[in-house]
Amino acid sequence: MYKLLSDAVNTALDLKPLVANANHCDVVIAPVFTALKTVADRLEGSNIYVAGQNCAIQNDFGAHTGEIAPTMLKDVGCSHVIIGHSERRQFYGEIDSSVNQKTKAALAAGLKPIVCVGESLSEREGGHAETVVKGQLVKGLDGLTVADMERIIVAYEPVWAIGTGKTATPEQAQEMHAHIRRTVAEMHGNEIAKNTRILYGGSVKPDNIATLMSQTDVDGALVGGAALEAASFAQIVNYGR
Repeated sequence: MYKLLSDAVNTALDLKPLVANANHCDVVIAPVFTALKTVADRLEGSNIYVAGQNCAIQNDFGAHTGEIAPTMLKDVGCSHVIIGHSERRQFYGEIDSSVNQKTKAALAAGLKPIVCVGESLSEREGGHAETVVKGQLVKGLDGLTVADMERIIVAYEPVWAIGTGKTATPEQAQEMHAHIRRTVAEMHGNEIAKNTRILYGGSVKPDNIATLMSQTDVDGALVGGAALEAASFAQIVNYGR
C-alpha cells in the first residue's frame, strides 16, 4: 500500500527506460488498484507488464462490495495478478482454499497468477517448513490442468525472514525452491516442474540478487521495498549487466 497515483505513474515512467533492454527476463510491476489503469496505459508498448496485488474469487458481476474481479484487472490492462501473498494470509484471512479459487478465477480471466507460498517463523523453527509449503501448494494448485500450470508462477516468501531480523541464506532459498519443484513434479510431472518459474521473495535487494539468482532453482524475484524506487528495482532487473 504505497504511492498515490502521480507517484506510481512517475515511478513507472522512471523505470521504463532503465529496463528497456532487459530481454533476459519478464519485468512486472504491481501498483495499487487505484493506479493500475493509468500506469498500464502509460506503459503500453513497453516491455513492462502490470499486475494486480490481489483479486476476488468471482469473475461474475454481483453483490461483492469491495472486491475486484480478475476480469476487471484484465480490463484495465493487467496481465498478471499476485495471489496468496504472505501479508494477505497473515493479516487478511487468506487461506489455501481461497488461493485456489482466486487462481482458477484469474486463469479463467486470462491472467497469469503469481501464487505465493511460505512458512512462518514458528513453523520454520518447529521443523515444519517443507510440510507447510507443500500443503499450501497442493491445496492452492488443486484441480489445475497441465495447460493451467503452464501459466502459473510460484513465489516463495520465507515469512520468518521478513521483519524479524533473521535472514534467509541463498542456500536456504535454494533448498525450499528445490522442494517446491519436487512438489510440482509430484502433482503435474517433471516437464511442468522444470518449466515452472519459482520466484524468491524475501528482502531481495540489489546487493543480494546475483547470489540468489546463482541458485539452481531460483528463477526470479518477487521484490518488495527495493521496488519502490525505479533505480533500485532496475538494478535488480539488470543485475550482472
